[in-house]
Amino acid sequence: MSEFLAMGGYAIYVWPAFAITAIVMALNVWLAYRRERAVIVRNRRRIRTQL
Repeated sequence: MSEFLAMGGYAIYVWPAFAITAIVMALNVWLAYRRERAVIVRNRRRIRTQL
């Protein structure tokens, strides 16, 4: 297990790259969700003002 975590001596490069990738992917999902909610709220307001 420790050999796997050491990544053959390249762990100093692999794990930060893995962490950055995971953070960017999670941020991408979160920002898309937030944008979708904002669009839904904006459209609901527009529909209310048109009625």
